[in-house]
Amino acid sequence: MRIPLPRPRSLAAQLFAMQAVLIAVVVAGYALFTYLSDRGQAEDAAGRQATAVARSVADSPSVVEAIRTPDPTAELQPYALRVMRDTDVDFVTIMNPRGIRWTHPDAKEIGQRFRGHTDRALRGQTFTETYTGTLGPSVRAVTPIRDGERIVGLVSAGIRVEEISQRVQSQLTALIGVAAGALALGAVGTYVINARLRRHTHGMNAEELSRMHDYHQAALHAVREGLLMLDGQYRVALINDGGRELLGVSGEVVGRSVAELGLPPSLTGALLASEPRVDEVHLTADRVLVVNTSPVSGGERRGTVVTLRDVTELQALMGELDSERGFTQALRSQAHEAANRLHTVVSLIELGRAEEAVDFATAELELAQALTDQVVAAVSEPVLAALLLGKTAQANERGVELVVSEDSRLDDGLLPESLSARDLVTILGNLIDNAVDAAQGGVRPRVTVTALTEDDKELVLRVSDTGPGVDPAHAEAVFQRGFSTKPSRPGGRGLGLALVRQAATRHGGSLSVADADGGGARFEVRLPLREAVAEGAISAGPGGDA
Repeated sequence: MRIPLPRPRSLAAQLFAMQAVLIAVVVAGYALFTYLSDRGQAEDAAGRQATAVARSVADSPSVVEAIRTPDPTAELQPYALRVMRDTDVDFVTIMNPRGIRWTHPDAKEIGQRFRGHTDRALRGQTFTETYTGTLGPSVRAVTPIRDGERIVGLVSAGIRVEEISQRVQSQLTALIGVAAGALALGAVGTYVINARLRRHTHGMNAEELSRMHDYHQAALHAVREGLLMLDGQYRVALINDGGRELLGVSGEVVGRSVAELGLPPSLTGALLASEPRVDEVHLTADRVLVVNTSPVSGGERRGTVVTLRDVTELQALMGELDSERGFTQALRSQAHEAANRLHTVVSLIELGRAEEAVDFATAELELAQALTDQVVAAVSEPVLAALLLGKTAQANERGVELVVSEDSRLDDGLLPESLSARDLVTILGNLIDNAVDAAQGGVRPRVTVTALTEDDKELVLRVSDTGPGVDPAHAEAVFQRGFSTKPSRPGGRGLGLALVRQAATRHGGSLSVADADGGGARFEVRLPLREAVAEGAISAGPGGDA
């Protein structure tokens, strides 16, 4: 049978025990030091008291007169007893220069030799010492008695060490009471502090806290999503590697305000908002982020937890999916129209009008081929040509005429490798979709696309529409995420132009809007091209953004 091991004490319990022991040691040490100090002071005071009494007796004229008598003890013994009683000393011994006692608290000791040192007193000095005599250990003072210049006797006054200890004992009792009170007060304070600490650490011990910290650090670095924690003043309290990468920040950011990180205004506003944000889409220089914020509260606002998800690839795939869906719908529509035309041809043949059937079919083929030839002749770049053909079918399906202007001229091989097909689809596709939305429903809805290069240094993409145009007051706002003057639809609006600007900026280009000729709006994107001359042709150079 396995005996369960006791669970290690919590960090708060360990700290409480350590602090209690520390307080006990400090109080005990202070009590011991005070006791020894008080005892030393008491012995010094006893020595001073004994010296004063001995000198007073030695300087008394009656003592000198009594020494001159044949029986000094008869007069000196009562006198010594009175002095003992009045001065609160344990003995006053008067003796001759040879150390034979004339007085003593115990009459049996009179006439016996004094137990102690007298050499220094015989040389005329007054001194104190601790010595064990007939009454036990005592602090005594010895001083000479002079009759003129001659030493005629000695006086020793003393206080027993036991008496000194009793005096210190009363002080020690009070000291122990104070020490016990200090210990109790310290223990209560320590318990209160550690109870609070126990609540904050949830009763975990140091090993558990250390292990949790290791897990915490490992999780922060392992999670690919961005995690950002802000304190109550919207300063960065914690950020993981994913958060640094998604926000594009580097260096020491902990402790800095969110407003100092150089993030886009809309994203900064979302992080500084007091209310929670759920699945908000925000654009940075080169990413599309989904942001969620949740305030941390515990009776008061303590901070904010922010999670960041990179949906750049997902957004691009959604854009491609929308395009594919549009192409599918256009193909379905064209298939329906082709079936109608085929039925018409078959019906004409059945009616015996073969020549009219041939003319009708030839005209339809020429019309379709003319559209393809027009697009390919103007824009031979395959990605853009395919996009324009697909968008033309989509626009026709929605009742909008999409044409490629006669000014368009874009040969294959001019675009740099850094300008990916996906970015081209994002830029031109969103501009065309925006223009078709604006033109749809007008009297003569039309969208005009221009794609050309200027001096083989810039790629220029212009998309004009016959819609209501853009209010000059909104000329900058139309490029912000979430801005739209159109009715809302599932999935939201106001992201297409923001993605266009993001892609253009990422490649060192620009996006602008102006009034189109004849009304409507004209959006223009300019992207720099890299020059690389090879056999007289301009081709794209390898590398990053222009």
